[in-house]
Amino acid sequence: MVKSISVLGSTGSIGRQSLAAAARLGLRVEALTAQKSIELLEEQIRAFRPSYAAVYDPAAAAKLRVAVADLDIEVGEGMEGLRRAAAAVDTDAVVTAVSGSVGLRPTLDAIGAKKRICLANKETLVCAGSIVMAAAKEKGAEIVPVDSEHAAIFQCLEGRRDQLKRILLTGSGGPFRGWTRAETASVTPAQAVAHPNWHMGAKISVDSATMMNKGLEFIEAMHLFGVTPDDIQVVVHPQSVIHSMVELLDGTVLAQLAVPDMGLPIQYAMTWPDRAPSPYERLDFWKMKDMTFEAPDLEKTPCLALAMDCARKGGTAPAVMSAANERAVALFLAGKIGYNDIYDKVADAVARVPFIAAPTLDDILEVDIEARRLVG
Repeated sequence: MVKSISVLGSTGSIGRQSLAAAARLGLRVEALTAQKSIELLEEQIRAFRPSYAAVYDPAAAAKLRVAVADLDIEVGEGMEGLRRAAAAVDTDAVVTAVSGSVGLRPTLDAIGAKKRICLANKETLVCAGSIVMAAAKEKGAEIVPVDSEHAAIFQCLEGRRDQLKRILLTGSGGPFRGWTRAETASVTPAQAVAHPNWHMGAKISVDSATMMNKGLEFIEAMHLFGVTPDDIQVVVHPQSVIHSMVELLDGTVLAQLAVPDMGLPIQYAMTWPDRAPSPYERLDFWKMKDMTFEAPDLEKTPCLALAMDCARKGGTAPAVMSAANERAVALFLAGKIGYNDIYDKVADAVARVPFIAAPTLDDILEVDIEARRLVG
């Protein structure tokens, strides 16, 4: 178990749960970052007394400096502030709970400093998985996934990596499972963020509704576990009890089961390879009425189909898709585009941004900017 952590994105859902786990486990919190929610960040600073904090928005950072002037803490800002929180602060592990591709450079910095990466920012691997995993291998940095699905696969594969046949990546299907494109045309942001099983942030909730989240996880799993798209099968499991499964060479299938609570994989990423008691609800098999499974309907979930196509294409396609989706979801949540427009705008960006088969990090950052520009 690590002894100290930094949390990038501490005011979001994953960040708040990470701090709760750290308090329960008795871990020191060395650095905290937020985009601009300085009121909550100030509360966290006063509760955990980190040595460093950073705010991505410079104006908000200036306000935070005034608010915590009575404390012995340095406040950074912008991307440089995030990068320092990830790498320069004396900490054992970095929880990457920021949303979107903004997490890429700080994650690479943390890897370079040989920190444990408690990875909750899936866009990092979607955009630059080959680069990130190569850097982790070179530096000997540990990457422990926080996503419930990848945490499940990680646990099922411990000591069995060479025995893997395929990954069975489960997903609930979201709140609109089975709906046609015509039926989802009038979906509102309030409906889209109301996930039936999980309590998450707005962006990931919308991604879960469109099943783009499962597509992002598909790509993330490829890089985390060194497999091809043909080695992964998406399985719709509405009850969200089985968080994912692996099939081994002899046909044995191992599954990880737990209540749908992100606190469990967050805690495990901090305690791995050990386990610690937790306050979370336990499964009661006597109360479980059924567990069902079905194939995803790719015609009704075009975002998932697009993501799987981008996974097979590789190169800059996943990065373009991820950036375009991030921007399109933001526009949808702001009421500026419709629900079905998310897929249309992402697909258009993937088609229009010039493809690079073997991109550098600079290439990835450039196509990210271009994809967002095309979405509007």
